[in-house]
Amino acid sequence: MNDDSINLHRIETASQDELRALQLKRLKWSLNHAYNNVAHYRRVFDEAGVHPDDLKTIADLAKFPFTCKSDLRKNYPFGMFAVPRKKVSRIHASSGTTGQPTVVGYTKNDVDMWSGLMARSIWAAGGRPGDIVHVAYGYGLFTGGLGAHYGAEKLGCTVIPVSGGMTERQVLLIQDFKPDIIMVTPSYLLAIADEFEKQGIDSNKCSLKIGMFGAEPWTNEMRKEIEEKFNIDAVDLYGLSEIIGPGVSGECFREKDGLYIWEDHFYPEIINPESGEVLPDGEKGELVFTSLTKEAFPIIRYRTRDLTRLFTGGNRTMRKMEKITGRTDDMMIIRGINVFPTQIEEILLRDGRLSPNFQIELTREARLDEMTVLVEARSNELSDVLRKDISKNLKHQIKNRIGVTAKINLLATGGVERSVGKARRIVDKRITETA
Repeated sequence: MNDDSINLHRIETASQDELRALQLKRLKWSLNHAYNNVAHYRRVFDEAGVHPDDLKTIADLAKFPFTCKSDLRKNYPFGMFAVPRKKVSRIHASSGTTGQPTVVGYTKNDVDMWSGLMARSIWAAGGRPGDIVHVAYGYGLFTGGLGAHYGAEKLGCTVIPVSGGMTERQVLLIQDFKPDIIMVTPSYLLAIADEFEKQGIDSNKCSLKIGMFGAEPWTNEMRKEIEEKFNIDAVDLYGLSEIIGPGVSGECFREKDGLYIWEDHFYPEIINPESGEVLPDGEKGELVFTSLTKEAFPIIRYRTRDLTRLFTGGNRTMRKMEKITGRTDDMMIIRGINVFPTQIEEILLRDGRLSPNFQIELTREARLDEMTVLVEARSNELSDVLRKDISKNLKHQIKNRIGVTAKINLLATGGVERSVGKARRIVDKRITETA
């Protein structure tokens, strides 16, 4: 690894005291940088009666107000930037499918830092200089493709910038170029696996050794499914554009029990999503991040809406975050019961007769919410009796484990909508029905 990577590796194994001292120093800088250069932060800090100088210990961060996605949208496009626009080297943005896009900016130093953290994440996943990396995340305003690309180059890998889509071509390039690593959403890799099978090629015998998966929640059952289909180490990668993009945290291929947060650049908190109270390590709640080194777009106590918990790491000093199991904004409340898509995924993957491809349809009948699970059978040669048994069992398992009565629509292979990016797990028809 290059000298920069060696330095990054040193901080990963620094003492707790050294890490906390660095975090406190960088927190003070980040709060002052945001307050002095972003009108939004100056206003909300003043309204809350706090000043960056009030931060004497890391625990004092809880005195400062949260930042929400709505704050970013209100300051669209460049109102949250802390440097003159001419010093911004790159701009990324969310798709804006659920409202005003959120726009983030990067200085040259920000891009270099981001690339280094992605290189660190790839190393933790088992990647090494010289490996061939097949990037099937989307390129463009979405941070996934370019974030993965720059990180792989930083580590010294050979990058194949395929982007998403053209699934037949994905299989062709994997067969011809023989990459060691693939970086992609887990749901889209399953679509690639379907294409391998369609072409009569054994995906288990392809060149891939490591898969780095992010951009959507996925379960350990999905991990097992992927590892069996491709004979690879499937590791989790976490990030979001508001914080920096992919590379905020990553899983170690030797452990696979949570993602190391790169705490020298991002300070994590877990809060009660209703009260905002900071929770101790080990308790589950909403993940909040404060950037420590970002120049163009500092972010203070950003509510990610992702649900997880923090716990002590293993072979690194940094803490780990548990695999994301859901978001406060993808939680469905069905007749008073909280339901997450990952709960459904976990159940159906326990039945070897069912495909991991599924969708949840929400409807309202006679003023009551109804949930229908659309799922594919692995085989189209099932008898009517067996299909009824599969549906009955799945309905029973959902009722028994989650407490919700669901309708089951067992479809033929290919019957569930495929996505080349984030999987669309929930189709809420209640909005159009009541409009």
